[in-house]
Amino acid sequence: MSSSVFAAPSHGIAMHGQLKYSQGFKQFDYVNPSAPKGGKITLSYLRTFDSLNPLIVKGNPAPGLRTNLYESLMARSYDEAFSLYGLIAETIETPEDRSWVSFKIRKEAQFSDGTPLTVDDVIFSFHLLKTKGRPNHRSYYSKVVKVEKTEPRTVKFIFEKGDREMPLIMGLMPVLPKHYYEKVDFEKTSLQPPIGSGPYRITQVKGGKSLVYEKNENYWGRHLAVNQGRFNFKTVRYEIFRDVNNEFIAFKKGIIDFRYESDPSRWAQGYSFPAVKSGAVQAKTVAMKIPSGMKALVFNTRKEQFKDIRVRKALGLMFDFNWLNKTLYHGLYRRTVSYFDRSELSSYGKAATPYERSLMAKFANDIPKDIVEGQFKFHASTGSGRDRGARRSALKLLKKAGYKLEGKRLINEKTGKVFAFEMIAANKDQVKLFQSYGRSLKRLGIAVSIRMIDSAQYQQRRKDYNFDMLQMTWYASLSPGNEQDFRWNSAVGKQMGSYNFAGVESKAVDEAIVNLVSETKREHFVSAVHVLDRLLISGHYVVPLFHEEGQWVAYWNRIKHPKQHSFWGVQIDSWWFAQK
Repeated sequence: MSSSVFAAPSHGIAMHGQLKYSQGFKQFDYVNPSAPKGGKITLSYLRTFDSLNPLIVKGNPAPGLRTNLYESLMARSYDEAFSLYGLIAETIETPEDRSWVSFKIRKEAQFSDGTPLTVDDVIFSFHLLKTKGRPNHRSYYSKVVKVEKTEPRTVKFIFEKGDREMPLIMGLMPVLPKHYYEKVDFEKTSLQPPIGSGPYRITQVKGGKSLVYEKNENYWGRHLAVNQGRFNFKTVRYEIFRDVNNEFIAFKKGIIDFRYESDPSRWAQGYSFPAVKSGAVQAKTVAMKIPSGMKALVFNTRKEQFKDIRVRKALGLMFDFNWLNKTLYHGLYRRTVSYFDRSELSSYGKAATPYERSLMAKFANDIPKDIVEGQFKFHASTGSGRDRGARRSALKLLKKAGYKLEGKRLINEKTGKVFAFEMIAANKDQVKLFQSYGRSLKRLGIAVSIRMIDSAQYQQRRKDYNFDMLQMTWYASLSPGNEQDFRWNSAVGKQMGSYNFAGVESKAVDEAIVNLVSETKREHFVSAVHVLDRLLISGHYVVPLFHEEGQWVAYWNRIKHPKQHSFWGVQIDSWWFAQK
């Protein structure tokens, strides 16, 4: 008998296990439902923009669009691993095998111009994003074999088998207004404010300088449980900065209300200005319950000099974390050792379980024994700044890869070319890190050039994979899934605009991602994530950097936050304006 008979409409869906919030819940636990409405918040954005469309590859999109303007069928809960609750959709229905999903659209759902939001808009968005959207949208929608309108307010997606995350992915895809984009070129970058169904409208745009959102007082979803205690500010303003120092100065002057701090030197030494001492500005570390993700220096393995894994291993040995942490970062960082560090999803230091070994059976040769047994350790540098043992080991690997040291230059024995590459930086902090790492590589005879470029050029070179090495952060959740395909899949890495910056091309990795999204039990899912983690570590595609224990945040007391934060730390849309 088909598992479809077990389908029943529900107010929400969990990737694994049960929902935290039952039918009829009033609000999420990490919001203040009594938060006052009104006032304003000014945020900063360290990147210029030339587009108000975040759903296409072309252009640099403005900040806040997906949160404030474009909505999805379901809303995510941020104090669960991966659960969704009805937003545009009143209910969700899917069978046990999750081979299809149906959403019933709320009668009251509408766009900001008053046009009703219907099933036709959902289907239109599917076809538009499948053909003209970003590579991740195209990838997700390629797994849909059919979409249909089954009832006046119900839309059904039918999938290929074996991907249990797809109902949730469909729930998170943006819904666009058909009546608007039938008249507007979707693929053209523009600063003309678009129409959305979200809680805000764009009221002011100064290209590359600032952007203002104003609360839509007639927002259709303001009474929903998933929106209680959220979207409290009447005005949300973004000021654009190209330099982090100027941004920090603006914060100290009170021009900016809130900022995430990412510089440990600034965190250790920069928050002693008068407003902090008086209590007008708060600087706190907010605990997080999600994986650290992977911040790393990325080898573009599409480049000839990085194709050999022995070269990548050698260069990884020369990263002197202990010296850098002590000298540049005030000892505030921990070395990142896993793509899912700081969580149960990390495989580092853990022997593979029998279930993991069964998943790895087809590609056992792709993972070294020490990584399978949890015995592999990243090189613990001496912290001296001149780790002779690391240099000796690195030179042995480079010799095996066909390089030799002639004087102070590392030479390819076949071509006679000097080993050289360029690191592109987006800001001065990256330049500082690259210079320190470059000095270590110089001891191997490698010629490293460092180039800081403007934001627009940097983004374009990332999209085109036109780089040798850059710094990248892949964020992680407690329920990694299809986004891993967009980061590591072989075919996706050949498409411009993906997050497979390293150019990973591995059948084993591809299969591990398929296994990961197919698991039904949480314990088996964790094992599947461990397998992917072991494969990525085995490939030495990056030089892992470091992470903080929590979020470093600073804010002026005129804005307030709920008592409880989410698993993800700060959710700024749950804050409010409190100045009398």
